[in-house]
Amino acid sequence: MTDNLKLTDNLKLTDDLRLTDDLTLTDDLELAGELVRRAGRLADRMLRRGLDVEHKTSVSDVVSDADRAAEELIVRALRAARPGDGLVGEEGAEHSGEHGRTWYIDPVDGTYNFLSGLPYWCSAIALADSVSGQPVLGAVYGPAADELWLGGPDHPTSCNGVPVRPLVDLPLARLSLASYLHPTTLPDDGAREPLLRVLREAATVRMLGSGSLELAGVAGGRLGLWAQLDTLDWDWLPGAALVLGAGGAVEVLEHRGHRWHLAGNRQVVAEARALLLG
Repeated sequence: MTDNLKLTDNLKLTDDLRLTDDLTLTDDLELAGELVRRAGRLADRMLRRGLDVEHKTSVSDVVSDADRAAEELIVRALRAARPGDGLVGEEGAEHSGEHGRTWYIDPVDGTYNFLSGLPYWCSAIALADSVSGQPVLGAVYGPAADELWLGGPDHPTSCNGVPVRPLVDLPLARLSLASYLHPTTLPDDGAREPLLRVLREAATVRMLGSGSLELAGVAGGRLGLWAQLDTLDWDWLPGAALVLGAGGAVEVLEHRGHRWHLAGNRQVVAEARALLLG
């Protein structure tokens, strides 16, 4: 068992980090929803006060005090409410579990947008089966729109408590496609060429900068297909759970040295898979 929690130094989080009775909820989905809402609102308040920012791997790969504080909030609550579960956080939290369940935490998904003043970012959590790696449930909260998305394979997806319409089969030519390709990846033929085959067939393309919100948009019928390579678990599992809860399909496949992640209605995922593989 390992713990690599980096607690936020010299930061007073007041009531946000106080573990109260309502954070020991017995329902996993309800707990996840409450945690992403609290984390997102905490990050939003901290942004308005001003933040210290660090760069990780590139100028666009950034982390702030709000990312760390929001992750700390979620981690502390999960350790109290679900002590036997594992957890993995984007900002370094890691705890091995005993029950075959692991929580994946993205405290601020879309940090570049968040710090740039673009309102397209969220807090996201997934609960996954530790053996299969498949999502059990996902929770995504976008503070700008005040939208809480909840769902999973056994939990019909909802937005602010209203069930989304089940996804229906439509071809890519009638749908928007959400994706992302970092500029440094452009010279890589194994990344660029398969993605371009898919992009050319879409009705239009969107690169919005927050994978979990984009996947929530797919689940809600706002976007048609999500296709991205080498996605990390905390960027994939929360939104993948929502797409499954909306009756859609998700797929991860290996091709030309990359792991491709697809989500949408069943017809468009099959079409995108064929295009990627050439």
